[in-house]
Amino acid sequence: MPVAAAPPPSRSPRTAAGRARRTHERLGVEFPGTARDLCALTHRNPYELLAATILSAQCTDERVNMVTPGLFANYPTPGSLAVAEPAAVEELVRSTGFYRNKTKSLLGMAVAVVDRFDGVVPSSMADLVSLPGVGRKTANVLRSVAMDLPGLPVDTHVGRLARRLGLTAETDPVKVELELNPMVPAGERGMFSLRLILHGRAVCAARRPRCGECGLADFCPSAGVG
Repeated sequence: MPVAAAPPPSRSPRTAAGRARRTHERLGVEFPGTARDLCALTHRNPYELLAATILSAQCTDERVNMVTPGLFANYPTPGSLAVAEPAAVEELVRSTGFYRNKTKSLLGMAVAVVDRFDGVVPSSMADLVSLPGVGRKTANVLRSVAMDLPGLPVDTHVGRLARRLGLTAETDPVKVELELNPMVPAGERGMFSLRLILHGRAVCAARRPRCGECGLADFCPSAGVG
């Protein structure tokens, strides 16, 4: 009886786009779910995610999730937050760090949403980044997680892994985003970003990447280096 031939070995992708596709496939198995499923910030609507993301700067998601229930119980809408006393908000968000600046951003965001967008958080990139405290990364989080729109947030994890995987040599987050965008289907960019973040936290750490435990090591140009 003839012996079945062994399947050919999987070839390493030769291009950055190929490595991005392979990364997306494998991390999709490791971290399944939609962008909403993968997002660690607890929220029920775009307003809550926007406020939580503003609070997440220089703070853990776990701490933000401890703070936001009280914030949203007191200020459930942009309209209610827009007329809040700064001292009261500061007390609620104090434990997230930089609480005075974050309160200023939260109140400024809420006032802008009420005054310029009739109390509804806008969806376009241009409108979102016009809000106080909202940069391109935050806007991409909101678009991809809460609005089912294309958005690829680039934080330190995404930038680091994209460079290690040879997807880009850029260090500027906006340039990294624009280089990665064509490599990932528009509707899956948020998932791609969140999976890179989760993989970066779990395996591909900044100082000591655990390449021996990494499911991407067979095609990662940086595996075993440094």
